[in-house]
Amino acid sequence: MNYQNLFENESEYIIERMNLARGRIDEINISCEAKGCFKDYFEKVSGFIGMLYKVFDEKLEGKWENKSLSNLKTENAALYADITGDAYATSYANPDYAAKTLGEKYGPLLGFLYSEIRGMIGYTFEGNFELMTIFSELFLEIYLYFEEDAEPLYEDIKGVIYSFFHDYSEVFSEIAVRNNCDSDLCFVRDIVTEEDLSDLRYLYKSGIYISENELKMAEYLSSFSEEEIQKMADTFTEGYRKGFELAGIKMKGAVGVHFAAGFERIIKAAIKNFEDMGLKSVIYQSPLSSYFKRSSAKSGYVSTSANRQYDFDHANDQAFYMDKSFVNRRLETLKSAYEKYSDKARVYSGPAVMETFGEKNFEPVNKEAAASYDKKQQELRVYYANESMKITQEYIPGDERSFTIIAYPVPDIGEDFEAIFKKTAEINTLDYVKYRDIQQHLIDALDKGERVKVKGCGENRTDMTVELYKLSNPKEETIFENCVADVNIPVGEVFTSPVLEGTNGTLHVSQVYLNGLKYRDLFFDFENGKTVAYGCKNFEDDKENEKYIRENVLFDHESLPIGEFAIGTNTLAYKMGKEFGIFDKLPILIAEKTGPHFALGDTCYSHQEDMVTKNPDGKKIVARDNSVSVLRKTDMSKAYMNCHTDITIPFEELAYISVECADGTMIDLIKDGRFVLPGTEELNESL
Repeated sequence: MNYQNLFENESEYIIERMNLARGRIDEINISCEAKGCFKDYFEKVSGFIGMLYKVFDEKLEGKWENKSLSNLKTENAALYADITGDAYATSYANPDYAAKTLGEKYGPLLGFLYSEIRGMIGYTFEGNFELMTIFSELFLEIYLYFEEDAEPLYEDIKGVIYSFFHDYSEVFSEIAVRNNCDSDLCFVRDIVTEEDLSDLRYLYKSGIYISENELKMAEYLSSFSEEEIQKMADTFTEGYRKGFELAGIKMKGAVGVHFAAGFERIIKAAIKNFEDMGLKSVIYQSPLSSYFKRSSAKSGYVSTSANRQYDFDHANDQAFYMDKSFVNRRLETLKSAYEKYSDKARVYSGPAVMETFGEKNFEPVNKEAAASYDKKQQELRVYYANESMKITQEYIPGDERSFTIIAYPVPDIGEDFEAIFKKTAEINTLDYVKYRDIQQHLIDALDKGERVKVKGCGENRTDMTVELYKLSNPKEETIFENCVADVNIPVGEVFTSPVLEGTNGTLHVSQVYLNGLKYRDLFFDFENGKTVAYGCKNFEDDKENEKYIRENVLFDHESLPIGEFAIGTNTLAYKMGKEFGIFDKLPILIAEKTGPHFALGDTCYSHQEDMVTKNPDGKKIVARDNSVSVLRKTDMSKAYMNCHTDITIPFEELAYISVECADGTMIDLIKDGRFVLPGTEELNESL
């Protein structure tokens, strides 16, 4: 296939490189000259790339558009075949299998390479042949070493990988910045707004993995009336608008929309709502290259994972090429990219996120051959997170943006899916006035206190003392924010940034899912508001458990402060979790409203500490800083952790929450899992 006449906007040089790369890969498919055990690896990976080019051709020639739904399902399954189900056990994308068959030296590195090649799926469907070309060239460069030598120098192979990500950092940084704020990128948005959403073939337009989950979700939403769809879209976009209104800031020109395949009908209506507000929607496919990953979590336009163990196995792949020089190069190119697209960044108002929940539970297995960060790389990850956030803040100031987030279940949640969906929709639209007034009773009591005592019951070992901000003018100031479902849907919590000094004790939960990963018997010990010890019972080895928590909750920080203490009041959501037996599937967004919770990391006012906001009663919310975040005034790199993870204690594991006043008297808010403060008793109806 000659691309010369098909890409008028592309340089002849890139087109020539693509034709050469493709021709060479076709030759490998016919006659692979790699030596020994590596022959099978290069045959299979080159065959995978060849399959992608075939799809590329069909899309360019218009043949792809005429395929049946059945054919598209078959082809989509083929793209993900060797990382799904039992096939993953013998896939070169599996680090342990790659190490077993290709050797402990080469296997993990070649498994990493294959994972990067798999990221070409998105580039194929977007028609981004520049990225297809450079990854094809990366594959060919490494293949040449194994064609010439049965055992090339490991350092040479790793050097090729390092040079690739170092040299192309400028390209990848521009992708990252544009994905974040450039509304001119319209590939996914056009699918949502221009395709016939009653024809489920549209789901396959982007190349992301499509399971029965996405198909059933789209089919289910197709049964809703336009009025029902519009109501859900209105809830979503109105939350976004309210966030700006309450913060006293203006929306600018673009909104980042994040959602899962299958929800396109709601998103289409939301895009129109945003347009009516003067906002263009920025939507991107969740990038698959390790360059963009901080963990196994995804953002942008996503779908059910083809294999969450695969995602977990490759979450730390940057370890193959991360060093100080690379990180500095990446920061340099990030700064250049923001400068290049500064006009786009200036009008970006923040994200609007429609989360999903209900996927089958997942408890990862640690693979011996999977990449992991050494001590120096852990420090570099933290350094990059801090420095990159400073650059982003320069072009997209935190006090000039807002967000909203809402969640809905997916069919994977089980046979009660439709009932759970309807109940979730109800929870997302609860009467905020009712909750506002009930929550004000809690805030009035909390504002009288110097600290809060939180104690678990039964096997829950929680025993926390939370130090509170000292009010200087109680008539006009308040410690806790009254959350009434604007940016954070559904309604149902009061929260604050606690004083770290004097906040001590143990936080414990018997089971919890954080960022899609399961933790059993998770605990944290705190001294002066910072973690000093932690553990869980996921693995037999305590060191493995600590590593698991350090990488996925602490994000390689030595310690994290408590950024938030809150009391959830949405007992209807709690009732839903209990009635349908789905506590283990509720997202943090909803779970945090079903009991008291603590957040590790940045405060809930991260980068907005100096903004003036008030509760509905007119009182100014003053507890916005702590002794870590206030360091932004002298050294921003020490002020922010760039993470915020909520951990909720279920009502049934709660003995009491009490407020200790200056005179030593105690005000009980909750006892034995029930609200006892006068004015809050109505919350117990759902308990």
